[in-house]
Amino acid sequence: MGLRLKLLFQIFLVACFLYFAQLMVLITLQYVPLNFEVSFLQLKTQITLLHYQIAFFTHVYSSIFVLLLGFLQFVPIIRKKYKKSHRVIGFIYVFLILFMAAPSGLVMGYYGNGGFYSQFSFCLQAILWFVFTFLAFRYALKSNYEMHFRLMSYSYALTLSAISLRLFKWMIVSLWQLPPMDTYKIVVWLGWVFNLILVFGIIKYNRTTHQGLNEKNV
Repeated sequence: MGLRLKLLFQIFLVACFLYFAQLMVLITLQYVPLNFEVSFLQLKTQITLLHYQIAFFTHVYSSIFVLLLGFLQFVPIIRKKYKKSHRVIGFIYVFLILFMAAPSGLVMGYYGNGGFYSQFSFCLQAILWFVFTFLAFRYALKSNYEMHFRLMSYSYALTLSAISLRLFKWMIVSLWQLPPMDTYKIVVWLGWVFNLILVFGIIKYNRTTHQGLNEKNV
């Protein structure tokens, strides 16, 4: 019964991911080809800056691939049976984050809406995204796959903030009548901090459970 519930829960999570992923794809397609008339860009006074334009479209175009490729890295059958594919996908994921998504996110974060409070959140997120991904890659090269998996989980948790930010925004708007900017200042932190805490809890729970099983078998 436990295995069945676990399987159903995993199917539910995959279904949720696919639903939100296709929403992110639709959002990305608004900017294909280069489109400056989308509402978000029309609100940005920095859109006239060439380096902001480069950072924005680099971030938008690379992040959607990072989102989808990262998901494939956690599919057990790919990770365990198709290790070469896992390594190739992982290399592309790491390359896109380290050289495109995270640096461009840092530039965008510097110009983020909501003042210093929001800008600091976006910049810190971009830095942590880079750091976790880089360290995960280094541990993979050292064949320390436990640390690699743990750090890559944190990396992907930050990748998923693109979804969780919008989900928390929808929840807050549905439950409370807060000024739009107040809501924005909450979700720019909640969107990624919650993900990291959740992953930390899952890793700690799995380690404790695994340790407990080993002690029983001694």
